[in-house]
Amino acid sequence: MSQNVVVLIGRILLSIMFITAGFGKLTDPAGTAGMIANAGWPAPTVLAYLAGIFELVAGLAVLVGFQTKIAAYLLAAFTLVTAFVFHSGAINIPTFPPEANGLLTVFNGLMMMKNISVAGGFLVLAAFGPGALSIDARRA
Repeated sequence: MSQNVVVLIGRILLSIMFITAGFGKLTDPAGTAGMIANAGWPAPTVLAYLAGIFELVAGLAVLVGFQTKIAAYLLAAFTLVTAFVFHSGAINIPTFPPEANGLLTVFNGLMMMKNISVAGGFLVLAAFGPGALSIDARRA
């Protein structure tokens, strides 16, 4: 398999999460707004919609290889911020048993590590570019 096909597959895999998450935030922002409010950030519904627009647009840019380096750097930064703001620390839902909170804390830590790993993938994409099977390559 050629390197350009592998990079295309990588772009597709990296973009899927953001396209689907962005679409989900735009069609039902309540869950995201709740997380944003729990983190103490202002205007949670507005931020949920802005995050949804950003994830959808940047995810589509990576998918088709348009302004890929910019989109990849922005998604890496976004993913790291969300890792440390929303996925670090223990989960303690008072109405849940301690075992459930412990399991949720482990899951949250896994989500943090996933985000850090995804950010690494975006930094590699930003450094090496989208490959020949991209809009950026056709415009060059």
